[in-house]
Amino acid sequence: MRLILVSLLLLAACGRSYTDDEAGTGPDLSPPGALNGAAPPEPENAAELPPLDPPGPGEPGGLPDDRTPLSEAPFTEESAQGAANVVQTYYALIESGRHREAWRLWSDGGEASGMNAEAFAASFGGYREYHANIGGPGEMEGAAGSAYVEIPVQIYGRLRNGEPFNRRGSVRLRRCNDVPGCTEEQRKWRIVDSDVRPRPE
Repeated sequence: MRLILVSLLLLAACGRSYTDDEAGTGPDLSPPGALNGAAPPEPENAAELPPLDPPGPGEPGGLPDDRTPLSEAPFTEESAQGAANVVQTYYALIESGRHREAWRLWSDGGEASGMNAEAFAASFGGYREYHANIGGPGEMEGAAGSAYVEIPVQIYGRLRNGEPFNRRGSVRLRRCNDVPGCTEEQRKWRIVDSDVRPRPE
């Protein structure tokens, strides 16, 4: 699997993250006040927090440690690597605060996220930092004229109170296989599900 590291950072990185194994069930990634307008308290000495140190590939909480050499071959938008590129773009948009654009990368014009654009953006309001590492795509699967692919992801960062978090999961994408009746938008890879999606209140 090809490992792609999304390196755009919203804020200066700070502190060590911990894995779900280290924290029991892992931190709640729906920060308090994310949707009700109440901002969580800022850490008193935020500038003194050490850099984040998320688990690396092969470590508990990190992405798989796949040492297969990276392919330098170009890829098409319709390929599995094209789907991984959409996921990379999705998290880069979130890290840069462009939540509405990220929301539009969900299927059905954003509706597959389970939220409208405003609620989606608000669900990130309780984070001080939000970053992601993107793994290589799995094998493409087909069903009823559509193609599906799953991409492993690792999200990490800090809540507004300075508490670090780290979580592993995956993002599933779908595109229409150029069959009659498919729209131009449906022919593009779009997110249909994720177990690390932002959670509405």
